[in-house]
Amino acid sequence: MKIPKRLQPLVEDGLVDEVVRQLMSGKEAMVFVVRCGDEVRCAKVYKEANKRSFRQSVDYTEGRKVKNSRQARAMEKGSRYGRKAQEEAWQSAEVDALYRLAAAGVRVPKPHNFHEGVLLMELVTDDNGNAAPRLNDVVLTEELAREYHHALLQQVVRMLCAGVVHGDLSEFNILVGSEGPVIIDLPQAVDAAGNKHASSMLERDVSNLANYFGQFAPELRDTDYGKEIWALYESGELHIEVKLTGLFEHSEKPADLGGVMREINAALAAEAARQRPQETEQ
Repeated sequence: MKIPKRLQPLVEDGLVDEVVRQLMSGKEAMVFVVRCGDEVRCAKVYKEANKRSFRQSVDYTEGRKVKNSRQARAMEKGSRYGRKAQEEAWQSAEVDALYRLAAAGVRVPKPHNFHEGVLLMELVTDDNGNAAPRLNDVVLTEELAREYHHALLQQVVRMLCAGVVHGDLSEFNILVGSEGPVIIDLPQAVDAAGNKHASSMLERDVSNLANYFGQFAPELRDTDYGKEIWALYESGELHIEVKLTGLFEHSEKPADLGGVMREINAALAAEAARQRPQETEQ
């Protein structure tokens, strides 16, 4: 096929020998099957911000570090350079997450290179060597649904142990490879410790899995793995071999609003008392 403009630099620099075909076009990127020497890989070409349907949100970017202080200031001001830097940071977030998660043993596509806004990575394949289908395109039995759900919960735990929450996990960004489910699409991944929305995002990710697989194994819809996993993480008890139950004991003890108000009033009174000597001196 004709070499797309965005892939031309990779061909010229010898990173890609041939563009075989377009694999898919999603809400944030186009993916091509490419040949790199003797290997067949995929190239993820990120769409420009105004052409993406998935918009960056402060909920996702909160807590992300920018190494260059000039870039950080420009991003805060929203200048043209700042918007370009923000876009580059959005793209490199997926690259960083992939390397981090692959090193932690999470089943994600193995990253190979990131060049000129294009991510070169492993092409996940099925038993026949063809590009692996998305989970939502696979017909599941009740038994297989339970198996995949269990496998993905283990991956979610491994991700969190590595300090990462996917943030947009669903049947649309999971591939079914020859060795089981593979998690993809991570530019919106958040730092578990640095993002105040991480807990709600993790619970949503896990809830999405329960709702999808619950179509085939209805009992999965009654589980509460998300809150259980996060509670273990917060208490420092989460590890990759943890045994999950899917149960979470919600506290039904009513909030002591009177006690809270007494503490607030006491703090206000103490502050007022502290200010009086200053007012007298003046």
